[in-house]
Amino acid sequence: MLFVKRAEKQKVNPYGIVSMEINKLSKRIIGAAIEVHRILGPGLLESAYEQCLCHELNLQKISFERQKEFPVTYKGMKLDCGYRLDIMVENAIILELKSCEKIEPIHKAQLLTYLKLTGISLGLILNFNRATMREGIARIVNEFDG
Repeated sequence: MLFVKRAEKQKVNPYGIVSMEINKLSKRIIGAAIEVHRILGPGLLESAYEQCLCHELNLQKISFERQKEFPVTYKGMKLDCGYRLDIMVENAIILELKSCEKIEPIHKAQLLTYLKLTGISLGLILNFNRATMREGIARIVNEFDG
């Protein structure tokens, strides 16, 4: 885990992770996604990319939770809606995986909502259905200074 002591002049997320460390971690995640895309290419189902990305994160010794449940609470009432995050990496970054023509504004809005509800600062949308992985990456920030 990337838990560190609270640093002055650096923004810290609710889990105590410094923004500089989150940026380093996001680069490692993007590298893992690029490796999966390099080997598999575009055109597969999202579930195939999810399984392969999780394997790649394991190989790189990056901790994560796959299909992590998260509760939604409205005015004190816990909703039993079964929301799940595709992948939560080191309790610091939410990954939303896609295999679609392009990242739509609703995809970004959905991830931003997940960030707000969980208190996480950074999320990545990884769309594997692009010619190059770099074309399929969107970085979504929730009150993050990094």
